[in-house]
Amino acid sequence: MNKLLFAVAEFLSRPPGFYVMIIAMAVSTALVPFGLTNVVTYALSVAAIIITGVVLIQGYRDTAAIHAKLDEIIVALNETRNDVVGLEHADPKEIKARLAQVEAEAVELSNGSG
Repeated sequence: MNKLLFAVAEFLSRPPGFYVMIIAMAVSTALVPFGLTNVVTYALSVAAIIITGVVLIQGYRDTAAIHAKLDEIIVALNETRNDVVGLEHADPKEIKARLAQVEAEAVELSNGSG
């Protein structure tokens, strides 16, 4: 199911998919004079849900790629601590605590070198 969702999101996030959605919405809107207002409302609601899903899936993919790249940088640098790799999977409270710790260390380092 994930492969199907990602394939649909990939198609709809490109110009041809966008054109298909525009044509579908135009056809739905053209049906209003024929008394098919319910069909148009339904079709446009489904289109809005699909577009929202595409945005969420693309956002997930972008975020996952950014995390992978950052993890690669962290692992590649000998001076870094590898305990932050995979932190995005931790509990939100743990992430917040770790962020506060890193920010405090950054302030200490900037005060010590300034």
